[in-house]
Amino acid sequence: METTTTPEVNWTALWVFIFFFALVTVIGFLASKWQRGGSHKGAHLDEWGLGGRNFGTWITWFLVGGDFYTAYTVIAVPALVYAVGAYGFFALPYTILVYPIVFMIMPRLWGEAKKHGHVTAADVVLGRYGSRALESAVALTGIVATMPYIALQLVGMEVVIKALGLTGEFPLAAAFVILALYTYAAGLRAPALIAFVKDVMIYIVVLVAVVIVPMKVGGYANVFTSAREAFALKGGATGLTLQPGQMLPFATLALGSAMAAFMYPHTLTGIFAAKDANTIRKNAIFLPAYTVLLGLIALLGYMAYAAKIAVKSNNDVVPALFNALFPSWFAGFAFSAVAIGALVPAAVMSIGAANLFTRNFWKPYVNDKVTPAQEEKVAKYASLVVKVGALLCILFMPTKFALDLQLLGGVWILQTFPALVFGLFWKRLQAPALLLGWLAGIVFGTWTAFADGVKPVHSLLIGGDKFTVYTGILALAVNIVVALVVQPFLSGRRAPTGK
Repeated sequence: METTTTPEVNWTALWVFIFFFALVTVIGFLASKWQRGGSHKGAHLDEWGLGGRNFGTWITWFLVGGDFYTAYTVIAVPALVYAVGAYGFFALPYTILVYPIVFMIMPRLWGEAKKHGHVTAADVVLGRYGSRALESAVALTGIVATMPYIALQLVGMEVVIKALGLTGEFPLAAAFVILALYTYAAGLRAPALIAFVKDVMIYIVVLVAVVIVPMKVGGYANVFTSAREAFALKGGATGLTLQPGQMLPFATLALGSAMAAFMYPHTLTGIFAAKDANTIRKNAIFLPAYTVLLGLIALLGYMAYAAKIAVKSNNDVVPALFNALFPSWFAGFAFSAVAIGALVPAAVMSIGAANLFTRNFWKPYVNDKVTPAQEEKVAKYASLVVKVGALLCILFMPTKFALDLQLLGGVWILQTFPALVFGLFWKRLQAPALLLGWLAGIVFGTWTAFADGVKPVHSLLIGGDKFTVYTGILALAVNIVVALVVQPFLSGRRAPTGK
């Protein structure tokens, strides 16, 4: 008869974890009174969902970094490097490319949103094109793409809770109930304030790890030698450098991910909460510091080979590394940093999705006379529903399903790029053309991804040669071509003026 053993609880690590989790819970509830007293008296969606649009350079830096570099990033990037080697480093050029895009595009988008009181990307689209259909398409895409993203933050939290020796669903559910309560109370101010603590903790954990782990495993030379030998035993096209066939998918993944990153509701929420356009430009200059951090995080995947770490799931690599090489108190500190790194983006994501539901579905289709106070209340309830939905996905669906949906989410959210960005620089495209382009991109991207087994890249045969490209980029190309082909047939129609 086979017996199963219950993992032993690491009590020292657990108490450290509980202390820091309790600390950010208190901060989350206190945040409801932080920086209040803006231009809106009483309840208002701008106050709850955008923090009063009053966040300065430092707050925005921590908030945008906090919801861009998530718990799942800390878990998944080293796991990918551990699994496939150099190919897993595509996140580095992606985060390098994204900041010039932020510098050029986001201050203009912020200005348009601020001028007209827009809270969401779909608000911007409606104000610019006057099309309810295009507004709904952008809003629906944002909500659907965000849900699995929130679920993946729970995956990151679930991994570290398991590493503490805790079993069952109760610890994860309890953590998310606490998150739901202080997000309901404080709105965007809660994750903005907690992001300070989260980022300091993550920096400490990573900087200590990249110094101490190599010292314990024979230096960086042994780290790379061990990884090279492990990949050689695996065979195939994995290793410390990219193979020729990996270069094009690597580059297109980086480019497509960079274009999609700030189309997500949570990243745009951080942008719209800034107090002025200069704050966004400064952040585009300073945020690459996180890219350095991400490169160091990715190296943990190689270090696991030097430390002789063997895991059943690649996602367990980072927790296993810390449990093996660090004292329990520091492992608890590291795991709490990762868990808090899930709370910040999950909160912002749920707020972004709630803003979309309230402004772009509830207001136009349920109650077009909704007051600002009622808007805030609807958004609060919607944020609770979003969190519960994400939690149910993790508890009752396979993790791979959430991962597959998140990969599709990247393809889908990229299809909102033309509607949201092109109008900032080029006024010729009209709503029907953009809507048909969006539909073509969504259908092509979804069909192609499923045909490939929900993989992020697709291979094309051109002239006998095979080219592998990020599916989202291909879908975006279809989107733009359809919009450009349709537009001449609309040339006789006057485009509506923005609000």
